[in-house]
Amino acid sequence: MSNLEFLSQRRRHQSPIAGSFFAPMDLSGVSLVQTLASLSEDLIRSHQSPSHLHRKHARSLVCKVKILLSLFQYLSESSSGFLPRWFPISATLCFRELYILIYRAKMLLDYCENSARLWLVLKSEQISGNFRDLNQELATILDVLPIEGLRLSVDVRDQVELLCRNCGKLNPRLDPEKEAQELRTMICEFLDDFARGEAPETQKLRGFLVNRLGISSGLVCRSEVEFLEEQIYNQEEDADLSLLGGTVALARYCRFSLFSIDSLDKLPQPDTPSWAERWNRRMLSWSGSDSSSFAVPKDFCCPISLDLMRDPVVVSTGQTYDRASIIQWMDEGHSTCPNSGQLLSDSRLIPNRALRSLISLWCSVFGVPYDSGEVTDGSAETIAAACSSKAAVTANMETAQILVCQLADGSDEAKGIAARELRLLAKTGKQNRAYIAEIGAIPLLSALLSSSDPVTQENAVTALLNLSIYDTNKQLIMEEEGCLSLIAEVLKHGWSIEGRENAAATLFSLSVVHDYKKRILSEPGAVESLARLLKKGTPRGRKDAVMALFNLSTHPESWVEMLESGAAVALAHALTNELVSEEAAGALALISKQPAVAHAVAGVESTVPSLIRIMKRGSPKGKENAVAALQEICRKCGPVVTQRVARTPGLGGLVQGIVLTGTKRARRKATVLIKILQRWCGEMTVVVPSMLMMDNSTVMDQSQLVDPSRVLRPTPNLGSGDLTMNQPVAISVPVP
Repeated sequence: MSNLEFLSQRRRHQSPIAGSFFAPMDLSGVSLVQTLASLSEDLIRSHQSPSHLHRKHARSLVCKVKILLSLFQYLSESSSGFLPRWFPISATLCFRELYILIYRAKMLLDYCENSARLWLVLKSEQISGNFRDLNQELATILDVLPIEGLRLSVDVRDQVELLCRNCGKLNPRLDPEKEAQELRTMICEFLDDFARGEAPETQKLRGFLVNRLGISSGLVCRSEVEFLEEQIYNQEEDADLSLLGGTVALARYCRFSLFSIDSLDKLPQPDTPSWAERWNRRMLSWSGSDSSSFAVPKDFCCPISLDLMRDPVVVSTGQTYDRASIIQWMDEGHSTCPNSGQLLSDSRLIPNRALRSLISLWCSVFGVPYDSGEVTDGSAETIAAACSSKAAVTANMETAQILVCQLADGSDEAKGIAARELRLLAKTGKQNRAYIAEIGAIPLLSALLSSSDPVTQENAVTALLNLSIYDTNKQLIMEEEGCLSLIAEVLKHGWSIEGRENAAATLFSLSVVHDYKKRILSEPGAVESLARLLKKGTPRGRKDAVMALFNLSTHPESWVEMLESGAAVALAHALTNELVSEEAAGALALISKQPAVAHAVAGVESTVPSLIRIMKRGSPKGKENAVAALQEICRKCGPVVTQRVARTPGLGGLVQGIVLTGTKRARRKATVLIKILQRWCGEMTVVVPSMLMMDNSTVMDQSQLVDPSRVLRPTPNLGSGDLTMNQPVAISVPVP
């Protein structure tokens, strides 16, 4: 497991040093102490001058490890030839315990170094307890270490004995609890101000954030917000989500009220405070290069595409891939993990949010455009629930006002940043979406849709997408002059694929309202562009396109535009893609009621086999859509297509299963399909139950089923009035 994968799993534990750890059992003697020396040197080198809230604990721990390092170095430098002969077994056991302890100490120090400053304030008591636990464990190990049997020099022995005595004592001066309590009190006071509908004094905020916590740049403040939001989604058992959500809103407000928006995303300058400098150095160490020529860290690249991951997800084997790449891998019929070769037990994809946050921060440092896509798995609403207190809502409103002012009067760069931040703010919560629209953001965002900057255009259309989730805002967007045309223009000719996909998603959101369907259908090039995205888009883009087309297909006049734009044929081809096939079948079932559409769809060679595949292996809703589409195609296209359908092996059993176990609509459509097959195909027959004609309330006992593969005598065609509830239905199936 890579360091970053381990980090992503570790962050989900309540404690940064929780979990099981194992010492290297294959090491002993000189090799073990040399490994301990190397691990200790790494810890000391990485944490020479901590400056976070728990810096006193960290410095004390580093000093203790330095003394242990002198012990390990002495043992390593001693004669390796005779060392194994007098190295006691009890010492080996103690050294293995020390390996685990030093490893955990490094994890705790890394956690404090990389965590948000505000998070360390909120979790101060727990983290101090972790330092005390390590100190006590070290005292226990040193107490049983056979110092006499190690033949140490006087100096080294005195140091180890002094360390042993000091570890047993708790130094209250190391605990930052008094300072942490003061900082927590300040946070609560700021939130109380917001709860009363007032913004805190800027000078007090600056003293708290910059002077006390050392957060003195927009970039660092942004990383604080992202880290805290991750903790909200992780939902630790003892976390005060209301306080945490309020702190997120406070940090976001501080980011835009204390720092110039034009310089928020620029790389830190040489005089940037030490915390940001160390963060940059850590990012540089991951990239293995300097800021002028950097390589993407291997841990940030998808093992399939070898590109920077935009939306990292974890599969059932524990491996991480970019969502688009692993979905494509599965769509191609693979059922194994690309990295490990293990069989995938299921197709679930779990977002790797910790890794995504790290990638986002790395991209911020190096100025790499990065967007991990809109949250669709409920995390946005989880954050919104935590930020629903009156204080958090007021803080977000104040932030929105600053951003909308920048949209109106800021520089081009400031407008782009404001669009992105409004996009992120609109992701979480109905109140945010309502207020952002209320203070006039929609016309300003609409104007940015024609921006020549790809990132600004993408952020603007995605902000409108997020705002449109709130139903009242749909009307404001549709009523804004030229806004719909600009969204369609982004869909057709947007600078980035992400922008075009989000424009499609915006049309999908707007098309939920029936009154807007006709306007979208009439927008020049809109349906044609959706069809093109359905054919050639990314998996996410195809999903957005097919959902928009499905919504539009519910309008009774949609079939004309669907046929003329090529969307009907695109939907037919989409039936071969399992990611969008069921929605495509649903749209085809609606528009194939028109003979011209039905013939065009039937003319696609893969249509019938794909619909039958969905009837076999689809979800209940997918089976319903597929049998409805197939029934409409057969009814409108006549005997040629119907006979081709009837030649499908096992069709009788397939239809039989649907009339028994399908949804109410699926059973009704399957019954109609039976009668159509009877009408046009009379050579040979297959017996299927007749209890489900137009009334689907009767369910047949399984014992009454007749073997669907049994071929009976030729029978004449039956009209619809000949079917009864007491006789088997003879479906005529021609023998190829």
